[in-house]
Amino acid sequence: MSRTLVFIPAWNEEENLPAVLEGLHARLPDADVLVVDDGSTDRSAEVARQHGAEVLSLGTNQGLRIGIAAGYRWALEHDYAFCGRVDADGQHPAEELARLLERVRSGECDVAIGSRFVSGNGYAPYRYRPSPARRLGTGLLRRSVGVVLRRPFGDATSGLYAVNAKALSLLAEPYASGAPEVEALIRLAAAGLSVEEVPVDMAPRAGGESKLRGAKALKLVVTVTATLGLALLARRRRG
Repeated sequence: MSRTLVFIPAWNEEENLPAVLEGLHARLPDADVLVVDDGSTDRSAEVARQHGAEVLSLGTNQGLRIGIAAGYRWALEHDYAFCGRVDADGQHPAEELARLLERVRSGECDVAIGSRFVSGNGYAPYRYRPSPARRLGTGLLRRSVGVVLRRPFGDATSGLYAVNAKALSLLAEPYASGAPEVEALIRLAAAGLSVEEVPVDMAPRAGGESKLRGAKALKLVVTVTATLGLALLARRRRG
């Protein structure tokens, strides 16, 4: 068995999965790949198996927060030393995940998170320009995350992760909010693990429609802000 698992939460992504899986197998040939099928009604599970991935089926659509925890729990229960996560929509290039895994494997950090909004090492500032509405929401989230984590963090909702075994037990626990990535950051910070935000390039969604549009996108901003507010309140009570 490989020492590294890469998992992909997927809900009705049969159109995008082939390219995502082919990219992972080409760039990370020694990694095992798991697709967490979140109750898809299309051929996502079948397509995943056809392209060499293990499939964990949740049976019914339970949402991203359940799928993320399930992926990390699989890695924890199967004793993987390292774990990566990419989204199923093709936005996370395999070569960028490989860079993150290299940092974690070398011991530079416990967790490496790919960011569209930080620069350095050949990654130009402002290379990703969201719409005005998204820019407003991103700015609000960035300030809120900075207050709670006591450090700047540019892309708190990024789903591009590489982690070591020390982080798995924290990330495998069920998520209570609709903002699992932010909740994950809070857990990692509270545990004192080293988290590095790494500049990456992300691609536009390869096909299909984003599941975060309009009212859902607004709901996400509200949910993330509420999650951060509760974390800040809990910290003040402990203090």
